[in-house]
Formats: sequence, C-alpha cells, structure tokens
Amino acid sequence: MLHWLANQCCGECSARSSQHVNVVVVLPLILTMSTKRRKWSDEYVQYRFTCITERDGSERPICMICNAKLSNSSLAPAKLKEHFLKLFDERPTLPPLGFVPVNKLILTASYEVAYLIAKQGKPHTIGETLVKPAALKMANLILGTAAEGKLSQIPLSNDTVSDRIEDMSKDILAQVVADLISSPAKFSLQLDESADVANLSHLTVFVRYVKDDMIKEDFLFCKPLTTTTKAADVKKLVHDFFRDNNLSWDMVSAVCTDGAPVMLGKNSGFGVLVKADAPHIIVTRCILHRHALATKTLPPKMAEVLKTVVECVNYVRNSALRHRIFSELCKEMGSEFEVLLYHSNVRWLSRGQVLNRVFAMRVELALFLQEHQHCHADCFKNPEFILILAYMADIFAALNHLNQQMQGGGVNIIEAEEHLKAFQKKLTLWKRRTANNNFANFPLPDNCVSKIEDVSGIGDIPVSTELKQTIATHLDELAKQPFTFAVETADVNDEYLDEIIEIQQSQVQQQLFRTTTLSTFWCRQMDKYPIIDKKALDFFIPFVTTYLCEQSFSTMLDIKTKKRNRLFCENDMRVALAKVKPFISELVSQRQQQKSH
Repeated sequence: MLHWLANQCCGECSARSSQHVNVVVVLPLILTMSTKRRKWSDEYVQYRFTCITERDGSERPICMICNAKLSNSSLAPAKLKEHFLKLFDERPTLPPLGFVPVNKLILTASYEVAYLIAKQGKPHTIGETLVKPAALKMANLILGTAAEGKLSQIPLSNDTVSDRIEDMSKDILAQVVADLISSPAKFSLQLDESADVANLSHLTVFVRYVKDDMIKEDFLFCKPLTTTTKAADVKKLVHDFFRDNNLSWDMVSAVCTDGAPVMLGKNSGFGVLVKADAPHIIVTRCILHRHALATKTLPPKMAEVLKTVVECVNYVRNSALRHRIFSELCKEMGSEFEVLLYHSNVRWLSRGQVLNRVFAMRVELALFLQEHQHCHADCFKNPEFILILAYMADIFAALNHLNQQMQGGGVNIIEAEEHLKAFQKKLTLWKRRTANNNFANFPLPDNCVSKIEDVSGIGDIPVSTELKQTIATHLDELAKQPFTFAVETADVNDEYLDEIIEIQQSQVQQQLFRTTTLSTFWCRQMDKYPIIDKKALDFFIPFVTTYLCEQSFSTMLDIKTKKRNRLFCENDMRVALAKVKPFISELVSQRQQQKSH
C-alpha cells in the first residue's frame, strides 16, 4: 500500500521532490497510528462498562446498562463517560448508582410474569423463549414499535425468573409463619411422602390454622429426604423447619398422615416419635386411605369377576395393535366410548371407573375377545357374570361418590363423620331392598334383571338366591368396616356448661349460628367464650385426610419433569400451591433499594 501511495504521489508532483520525501516519511507513521489498539483499564468500570476480547485480540467495551458493544477506539475515558451521561439523560428513572436499568413498573411486570409461570408450573426458560417473544410480537403488531421497545426492557431470563420465584416463595413463607405465630389457636399438620421423577423422596407438609375468624389451609414446605425415609428422618426434617422458623411442637394440636408404617408404626412410627416429645398432639390417619382399604373387601365371586375384568382390560391395553383394533371396532359399532381404562390399586377411584367403563362397553369387549379367541370371551355371555359386574359398577360408583365428598380442602371431622354415618345407614337399607328383589339403588343391575344383553341377544333371567346372598354379604362387610376414627377429646365438665348456657340464650349467637358455617361460628367465639371455643376448635383444626399432599404430588410431577429432574422444586411448589399471595410491591421496593446501594 505504501508503494502504491508513493507511486501516485510521484506521478502528480515529480517536480517537487522535497514534498515526495515528506509523504514517504509520514505515511508509515499514519499507518502505525491507525493499527494501534487501545487497552482496557479497570478504571472504566466507573462508567458502567465491562470488556470483552475479540478473536483478533482487540478489546471492546460493553455497556452494563444497555448492553451496547462499542468499538476499540471508544476505550477512552471521555467517550465512555459521554455514552454513560447520554444514557442517563435518556433514562431519568435509572438509579444513580445502579447497574440495571429497571424502573418500578418494569420490575413489577417481571415479578408478575414470574408469578404466572410458577402458578402454571412451567419451566423458567419459558419467560425468554415464549412469553417475552410473544409479548413483543403482539405489542409490535397492535401498539407499535414504541410499545415493543418498552416491553423489551422487562427482564425474563431463566436466572431472573428463578430469582423472582425464590423471592416470592420466601415472602409467602414469611407470611404463613407469621400467621401461625400470631394464631389464637394451635395449628394442625398434614404430611405425606412421595418420590419424584428422579426417584428422590420428598416430604410435603400442609398446615391448617385460625386467622381473622376463619380456618385457613396452606402449603408449608416440601423438602427432599436425601438419604433414608425412616420415621426419624421425617421427624428431623419437620423439627429442623420448626427451629429455623421459630415454631415449636407446643404450637401443634394434631397431625394427619397416611397409614404407612413409617408414619403410624406402632413402635417407631412418626406418630410415636411426635407424641414422645409432645403428648398433647392428636395423631390421626387419613380417612380416605381407610376408606380405600375398606372397599377392597370382596366376596370370592365378586373378587373373581374383578380379576377377570382387569385381565381383559390389560389384554386390550397392553398391546398397541390390539388397542387400535378395539378402538376401530368401537367406532364401527357407534359406541359411546372407544377406550378402556387401566385399573390401578393405588388410585382411589380407579376400580369404580374401570368397572363402569367395562360395563358400558361389554358388548364390544365380548365381540373383540371372541374374535381373538380369548379365554375369558365366554364370561360376557354369562348372565350371572353380567349381573355381578353391573352391581360392582354401581356400588363402587357410590363408594367413589362418598370418597369425593371427603376430598378437597376445608373438610373437618364432623363433616366427614356425617357423610360416613349416612352411607353406613344407607347400606343397611340397600341390603333389605335387595333381599326383596328391589334393586332401585343399583340402576345397572336393576336394568339387567329382566334384560341381560350379550353378543347372542337378549334373555330374561331371575336373580338367584345365591347372588342376592353374595350382594347382602358384601353390603354387610362394607357396613362393618372401620371407616371412621375416634378423636381423643376430654369430657365436657362444669367449666364448659356455663358458656354453653350463655351461647344458647343469646339471640345474636343463634342468628350467627344459622347464617354461618360451624367452623366460622366457633372462630368468632374466641373472645367471648374462650373455654368452649378452644374445645370446639379441637374438632375443626385437625385434618381429616391427606388430600392436599396427594394433590401436591401431582403438581410436583408437573414441575419436576425428566428434563428438570435436578430442580429444587420447593419454591416453585410454594408459589404454585400457596393460597397466600406474595407482596410483590414490597419485593419491588426492596429490589430497588438494593440496586441503589
């Protein structure tokens, strides 16, 4: 290049040899200056810049505020300061000493989006991979580029969303713990253990307590059992949580668990360990688990029918080809359903749902089994088999309905006892009606008494005495099962009678009793009638089931998938399951204060 410039110069000023010499001397100096690379200095951090090194070795400054990448020639204090001051003038809401240009509205939006992500149990990366791109696209199309530019400032990266969820989780926990400490009555616990997708056991705990004249339920914690899952490990996990949050076993009135030996073992179960430290605590077993166990008692004939039904369902469902062929057959026959349901012993409602579906598709299933020469194909031609199947479908539908009445939040001992006692009384009535050939309480067998449908046609048959005796035996067994449980309570003595008389004579209290729920009524008696109120709350505070824990395990499986199997899911679960909402405005203020220091 230098040679070319010299030639050009010589051609134009050959008469001025002295000027030519000057050009030849000056050009190397110009080229040396043009290739000089500026070096980074740590002092440039004060202008909110950091540095990256390119492949050719040149260093380029990057603005920490707007992420702008400047050229190497801008590595000079004056240019960096000029960029910072210009940016600061354009963003008056930027904290003077802050590093992140997030004002209150942008920060609030970041928290709100993170809250929605956690509530839906979605991956944290969805903020920057779907939510933000979708919002920017909609803003650009509907509101214009200005709105898109504003939305682009909302931080929704994976780490940011994780931090926001952690902040909200801590805030929710602080609120719940504060409510427990200030509660006028002792609280109760509901806890259960289950494994996640990575086969790591987790202990989930919910709490029920009194606040603002109401009984409330909320998520407390979910922590992994990293080694063994013995009763001592469960006890230590709960004890450590109490210690870290200024709680104690003296503040607990009752504990509800499932019937596993680790929880309710006679000698070294969790309940035994708890009562050793706090004898006043009532330890109860989930009534849903008792109900599910009680329904497994079947006479031999019914047990054989159930076994046959399960084998037939598995024969169809275990083969993808047979499953597709059966579905096509159902379509051709115009069936209401096209798919059989799997039976699962661990699912409380599974048995009733499977039996009802098989009975509804009995004709299609019988034809399919006959075409495939299955060993149980002739069973669906047997009238007695059909009658037993119809009865079992109805009785388990009734048991499922009872089970569902006791599920959900807010169920107390009194409500559960009412449902169970009413059902037990119905069983006695149903038995008497069946003995008199009255199947009104069992619509499916009642419809089949005179019409037994199978693949060969319709035939009329009577219900045999033996079958009626089998049904009566089953109803007797159900009525004798220990559905209910006793709660340890002290006998009513003279100190309660005075307050009871006052409540009975109060017109205001009588009106309140008629217009509110039992739990709300007694929560409002705390100040006027503390003695009897404390006794009444002993019935309403304890959990009756571990339904909330069972429900939370479904949420855990949604959150902790195979691709997120190393996630510590407690924060996500707390935000997703807690009824208490985080104080986002306070979290935003705290964040802004942190950035300004």
